[in-house]
Amino acid sequence: MQMNRRQFFKICSAGLGGSSIAAMGFSPTAALAEVRAFKLARATETRNICPYCSVSCGVLIYSTGDKAKNSQGTIIHIEGDPDNPVNRGTLCPKGAGLRDMVQSANRLKWPEVREAGSSEWKRISWDDAIERIAKHMKADRDANFMTKNAAGVTVNRWPTFGFLASSAASNEAGYLTVKTLRALGVTQLDTQARI
Repeated sequence: MQMNRRQFFKICSAGLGGSSIAAMGFSPTAALAEVRAFKLARATETRNICPYCSVSCGVLIYSTGDKAKNSQGTIIHIEGDPDNPVNRGTLCPKGAGLRDMVQSANRLKWPEVREAGSSEWKRISWDDAIERIAKHMKADRDANFMTKNAAGVTVNRWPTFGFLASSAASNEAGYLTVKTLRALGVTQLDTQARI
């Protein structure tokens, strides 16, 4: 085997370095055989439904935190729920990226309002948001509710209001939503499934 001086020193220094590490007690077999803790072992598991479409796939959300009153938990992993009869643990690409959506810096976490004539959004409380929505709905319904049509037939409808319901809601929640809206006279009613 032909070897020049430079190659000889490279081989010698590699052998010396490897034997020095072994002499210090480092053994790669022991390091590879080390038992590692499963990253979800101490996480809290929460079952939920994917919010994207009307399929309503089940998801498992894993978060850290001890559920103390003032402790803020952090979502560390989201995966499909294998016990859910809809998806049996599988998720589409949008569902597989749920963690990115939940932890997005652009995600709104509180209600905001832009007053008439203003270009700025301001944060309001949930109570204020619900009260404002109720006032606007009442004012519009009082102004535009139709009891009879042009032919004199009783119709009891509210033609100027529309509602976009969640397609990921359960059958029971969907039933109650439709019953409530139909009782108000709403005729324009749809779900996000067709968007």
